Amino acid sequence: MIVAVLLAFAYGIIGWPQQWSKQGLLESVQKRISLGLDLKGGTHLVLQVMVDDAVNTETDRAVERLKDQLKTANINYAQILKPDPTSHPELIQVKGVSPDASGDFKRVVQDGLPDYDPTLGAENSWTLTLKPTAETELKNRAVAQAIQTISTRINELGVTEPTVQEQGLGQYQILVQLPGVYDLARVKDVIQSTAMLEIRQALDGSRSYASQQDALNAHQGMLPPDAVLLPGRPAPGDQGEGQVWWVISRTAAVSGSDLRRAMAGTDESGRPEVNFELTADGGKRFARFTGAHVNDSLAIVLDGKVIEVARIDEQIHDTGRIKGAFTQQQVNDLVMVLNSGALPASIHYLDQETVGASLGAESIREGVTAAIVGMAAVLVFMLVYYKGAGINADLALILNLVILLGFLGYSSATLTLPGIAGVILTVGMGVDSNVLIFERIREELRNGKAPGSAVDQGFQHAWVTIVDTHVTTIVSAAILFLFGTGPVRGFAVTLTFGLLANLFTAVFVSRTIFDAILNRKQRGEAISI
Repeated sequence: MIVAVLLAFAYGIIGWPQQWSKQGLLESVQKRISLGLDLKGGTHLVLQVMVDDAVNTETDRAVERLKDQLKTANINYAQILKPDPTSHPELIQVKGVSPDASGDFKRVVQDGLPDYDPTLGAENSWTLTLKPTAETELKNRAVAQAIQTISTRINELGVTEPTVQEQGLGQYQILVQLPGVYDLARVKDVIQSTAMLEIRQALDGSRSYASQQDALNAHQGMLPPDAVLLPGRPAPGDQGEGQVWWVISRTAAVSGSDLRRAMAGTDESGRPEVNFELTADGGKRFARFTGAHVNDSLAIVLDGKVIEVARIDEQIHDTGRIKGAFTQQQVNDLVMVLNSGALPASIHYLDQETVGASLGAESIREGVTAAIVGMAAVLVFMLVYYKGAGINADLALILNLVILLGFLGYSSATLTLPGIAGVILTVGMGVDSNVLIFERIREELRNGKAPGSAVDQGFQHAWVTIVDTHVTTIVSAAILFLFGTGPVRGFAVTLTFGLLANLFTAVFVSRTIFDAILNRKQRGEAISI
């Protein structure tokens, strides 16, 4: 059984190398054991979440709700505006409310917008202020949503054990660390893309304009009230390349919130495209829109840019596709971003760098050197101090290390510098377990017990203490794993599995070796310990 465990976990470390040479073995080990950012290098980012964007979005919605509520309550007003959306996005101002309607206005605000405090000012002007508690909660929620969205996008990149957490050194900041990822530009594109998908009507059909002025001239200098000018790509078959301008409806038929899922696909010519499905409600609205606009054109708008304009030949229900001059990687990234949802607020990069592999190699060399020197010192000490029994301890410690590293290879857990500390701590506790057992055996021998009986009593007496110390440490490591992230989790993983391996090696393996030695000795013959 011991040999089988040794071979199984040795395979976990090495696998099946492509070449049975030193370089081939090293490459195989590097493939199986993932290294953290502190060892392998990678991408390090600190992001500032612009939480005022979330407040602006909330007050924009509140303005729309307030308009509907005042209309329903038949309360007249002159204007609703946000006096300073840049510096004070939490403020809404309502001008021209009749003094006779002040009581009704206040009641409408208190019932419909309970997070706002209404204050009457000069000239029948009301100022609605978002309550500080609601504003703080909104900002904190924006950071939490940003972490969730970024984590989802990063996970789609296939990064092993990324760190995405709130940065404790600054307010509303997020720390992102991606071990082994060096394409900083791609990471930023994936993280920062808001992927706001909208399907709107292209009011001038498939006609685009080379400039905004050309579009205005075509409409006698003024666009219709429900139209906006958006930049985008030329329609297929149009002359020229680069950015053009489209006249697009101001409101969207469906948007990203109606998206059920997006998938990568290919068109009739084999070019990459994005296919999407809408929710039931979004599909009904899309069907109504396309049914009412057969032979018109629709525009797929992504982050305020027209990606595609197509003619509606027939009613479309709950599916669609986004074509363009995409590469396969761009399609995969767009699918990932669409499926992860939009960020609740824009972000700003405070720090961005890639940690070089040289730092990781140096860290690995120092960590491995420390582990080897420490391990060798322990092995020598056990041989000198416990003589023949020291061989038991040394074999148990070596097997413990093999099991631990093999577990890292099988589980794809990431080895970090704190993880190496966990390995060294595990070795120390393995030594402690062996010392505990051996001293008990020596004590039994000094009391006159026969070698077989002394070994049996030694293991029995030490067992309870070993289990007690290991269980309490494993519980502590489990708490670190649950509440920690990144390297802290790496430390908890190596420590936990190292201790479980230690229970197996220090007790079962060591006892098996003792039994094998006793079986080869004459009855009453002394053992070396």
